[in-house]
Amino acid sequence: MAEVPGPMQRPPSPDMRRRRLGLELRRLRVAAGLTGDQVVEQVGWAAKSKLSRLENGRSRPDLADILDLLDAYGVRGPQRDDLVTLARDAGNTRWLRAYSVMTPRQRGYAELEGSAADIREYAATTIPGLLQTPDYARVRIRSTRALLWTPALIPAQPAASGAVNEDHEVEARLARQSILTRSDDAPAYEAILDETALGGRSAPKDVLCGQLNHLRAMASLPNVTLRVLPGNARVSDFYQPQHGFSIYAYAGPDDLPTVAVEALASDLILTDRAAASRYARVYEWLRSAALTAEQTATWLADHVNATR
Repeated sequence: MAEVPGPMQRPPSPDMRRRRLGLELRRLRVAAGLTGDQVVEQVGWAAKSKLSRLENGRSRPDLADILDLLDAYGVRGPQRDDLVTLARDAGNTRWLRAYSVMTPRQRGYAELEGSAADIREYAATTIPGLLQTPDYARVRIRSTRALLWTPALIPAQPAASGAVNEDHEVEARLARQSILTRSDDAPAYEAILDETALGGRSAPKDVLCGQLNHLRAMASLPNVTLRVLPGNARVSDFYQPQHGFSIYAYAGPDDLPTVAVEALASDLILTDRAAASRYARVYEWLRSAALTAEQTATWLADHVNATR
């Protein structure tokens, strides 16, 4: 297994920079009175979808392409310099190269997490990836393999594809977890764990016992707070959360708060302020109904003993 990266400074969020750059590029195109087709023809790109993907923040920008667009829009001076810097930050993945091989899905979460100053998660049915033990992660991976496993997402390896895929997925989750223990700029992390996610349906007894012990150890970190939401807890006016979610906040003044909702086939990433505000309000409802950190420590200790 590759070595997990050590302490590192929090980098600018490439994901946030891509979204900001896309908004600026769209604004400049509209201000120049150009359609997407006109721009693509002017800069000589073969694929018309290239501009759309850049404006929507869905592709990592190539600096040469950004310079072509800035020329087409007549952008000069300090504004051009600022956008070039933004494009470089948006395309920077050097800090991710220290990690092991990742699927695109894992890399997307690593980008969101690695740059965050604050992470809050509600785990409705599954313990979050940042808190999973290797054994628990393997259970999760194997439980969904028949539904969505796609070997093509992992580069070809000489060993049997199934084993290599599983090892890489586990390795990627462990690499992501290093952000919580780095000595420089570790994010503030809080997770609300629904009692359902900690029950016997989630993993074999020995795996669950090891996972609960790991949660106790993680909760001892100064930047980590865990809260259990009991099954009989009343959330606000009998509110029923529909799914788990993660909320990421960033240090950059122009970086929008981001909400990630993990689903079976694909993930929903929201940067709309109104949507993020609604999720933040739900999180506070859940937090008010959950056990305190001290009560959670007792709960975990009791349930470790019960699973032995």
